[in-house]
Amino acid sequence: MKKIVYLGYYLKQMNWNQLNLFLNYTAAKTNRSKIGILFSALKNVFTYNISILEYFQFRFFEKNSVQRSEWAGTGFMYESVQKLNPPKCRVILSDKRVFLEHYKEFVSHWHVTLQELELNDLAVHSKIASGNQKIVLKSSSGQCGEGLLIKNFTQDIDGKSLINELKQTGNDIVEQFVEQHDDLNRMSPSGLNTLRIFTIINKNGGVDILGARLRITIDSHIDNLAAGNIACEVDLQSGKITGPGIFSDITKTDVYQHPITNVEIIGFQVPLFHECIALVTRAALFDTSNKTVGWDVAITKKGVELIEGNHNWCKLLWQLPVKKGLKNVLAQYLK
Repeated sequence: MKKIVYLGYYLKQMNWNQLNLFLNYTAAKTNRSKIGILFSALKNVFTYNISILEYFQFRFFEKNSVQRSEWAGTGFMYESVQKLNPPKCRVILSDKRVFLEHYKEFVSHWHVTLQELELNDLAVHSKIASGNQKIVLKSSSGQCGEGLLIKNFTQDIDGKSLINELKQTGNDIVEQFVEQHDDLNRMSPSGLNTLRIFTIINKNGGVDILGARLRITIDSHIDNLAAGNIACEVDLQSGKITGPGIFSDITKTDVYQHPITNVEIIGFQVPLFHECIALVTRAALFDTSNKTVGWDVAITKKGVELIEGNHNWCKLLWQLPVKKGLKNVLAQYLK
């Protein structure tokens, strides 16, 4: 019954254009009928606790039953997070306003909420006026960069105009634009390329790192896979990228050179990598009420800082860059 409920959720959230795209691609690649492929996908939803789209994104149409069982899908991740990150504790991560205040010692850039602007606090206005040449407008509950806007700062911007624009765009936070490290700018200057690091509290109360992935923008101001960008595996010892950039769109091929800057991806050294690991380790121990977090780390000329933390971190970003299922890695912490 639970998996039937899951299926209803998958259908409700379905990107039908993407499903059609994936069906056409898979039919051409496997020489199978679309009906047969769709039937197989639905069967796998129940067998492996995945979503319909994940059947394609995990390339189950090329895998046997043993290989399929190794992948962590939406159903498994939802149930795991329910145990590891209790719903009453998630607001620390799910509401960006709460996150920025709660983890303020790990955050260097300034931010202002819509509520603070509406209070007409002079200190708030001076904070904005003393900022750099760009500001970021985002939603406290936004996912995958949805609705995020980057604006050039001008002295003409006042509290009233900013409040109006926030309300019109469905945003409620204004943040300082974070200038990334020169090495990352050389790779991709179109947006902030963050390092996603997955942490989990182990049975001894320490922090284990489940992986690190560099998200690289491709002519985009946000770095999410859902926005058409790529992600790469980063070696936890060296901080170097070990594989090509991957898309979540299965019709696109892996990327070995950035398509705009032509920078080689494999072997690229993530700057200040060990500082990033140290930062998320401290943040994970600062509050252990959420046992597993996907941290987004900004790497700048001045150092490293947190952008946000995710209680429901992305299983695609975790698994696709390494091209294998990691379900058992997380499952061992649920025993």
